[in-house]
Amino acid sequence: MRSLFFAAALCTFPVFAQAQAPCGGPFSDFVENLKSQAVSQQFDAATTDRFFASVRKDPAVLRADNSQGVFQRPFVDFSRRLISADRINRGKSNGQRYNAVFEQIEATYGVDRGVLLAFWAFETDYGAIQGDFNTANALVTLAHDCRRPELFRPQIFAALELFARGDFDPVTTTGAWAGEIGMVQMLPRDILDNGTDGDGDGHVALKTSVADALMSGAKMLSSLGWRAGEPWIDEISLPDSFDLSLSGLETEKTGAEWATLGVTARDGALSSNLPASLILPQGRHGPAFLTYPNFRVYFEWNQSFTYVLTAAHFATRLQGAPVYDAGTPETGLNGEQMKSLQTKLATRGHDVGDVDGILGAKTRQAIRAEQQRLGLPVDAWPTPALLSKL
Repeated sequence: MRSLFFAAALCTFPVFAQAQAPCGGPFSDFVENLKSQAVSQQFDAATTDRFFASVRKDPAVLRADNSQGVFQRPFVDFSRRLISADRINRGKSNGQRYNAVFEQIEATYGVDRGVLLAFWAFETDYGAIQGDFNTANALVTLAHDCRRPELFRPQIFAALELFARGDFDPVTTTGAWAGEIGMVQMLPRDILDNGTDGDGDGHVALKTSVADALMSGAKMLSSLGWRAGEPWIDEISLPDSFDLSLSGLETEKTGAEWATLGVTARDGALSSNLPASLILPQGRHGPAFLTYPNFRVYFEWNQSFTYVLTAAHFATRLQGAPVYDAGTPETGLNGEQMKSLQTKLATRGHDVGDVDGILGAKTRQAIRAEQQRLGLPVDAWPTPALLSKL
């Protein structure tokens, strides 16, 4: 959950201003720069002063931002940690309890209830743990920090807009360490764009109203490109002779084309007409999935490959799918070994993003390229043998 140990959603969003306050430097100077920027954007000066009056730097936010080791866990370990019988049972119970809300969501936005239930579970444990970080402090602290200021700075002005509307209190509004608010953890910009009064009381209360939170989350997924009535993922089985170089999000074939190559669904049938990519989160001896266009929408919610795959699989579990076949994956790399591998890949010209020990989409793509060059099985799974050869 982002309020516990997950990374921020960090969706794409428009930037409020052309000129941007620089990061770093004395915190008080940074805040004054933000205030000047806000006034230049036509925010009322008195409103701006009230918004920033209580803002403080929060060291706990920076510690949380730099303590995301859970994402270094491989998919099987990560998903087993998150998906429990209790979470499945409570998810199904909530699906029945709020059936009318989910029916309205499915009719309006075409988002399956399992998808939203999975996000609701992982983000806040069905609303139980929404985070107690002061949101204004979190956003300004992360914008001041020079690691990813461009991702958080626009959210400050979105929060200021919510404050001007009377829907945000810089003193009392709390949420996750990365600035998300409510049961499904939405950033201020997303609340402005997608906040929905689901219960009809005239307010958008994402922290206290299940209907508001779920309807807002569904609207956001729809705005990000969710395709109504389409699947997002299928667990599959592969023939022994399968060409592993066809795996990875870079390759797409229709379900029917995958079927001609020997790919079969473990439960039900493949969606024959949709473009799909084949992914092997822990290599050729581990689980295998086909992912459809809706799967890519998940990355607009959260950029962690492991989180996205776990949430997508959990959504199918909540709708009756069996637990995946974990197989017998080869031994992978620990966090320090992964950082070493990423450094070697970057030295060879690959874009792996941050050297953080996390097996993300960019690192997986680079691994596949090197596996192919070295004549190893091209399954995007980092092993000690690959590290040694590099």
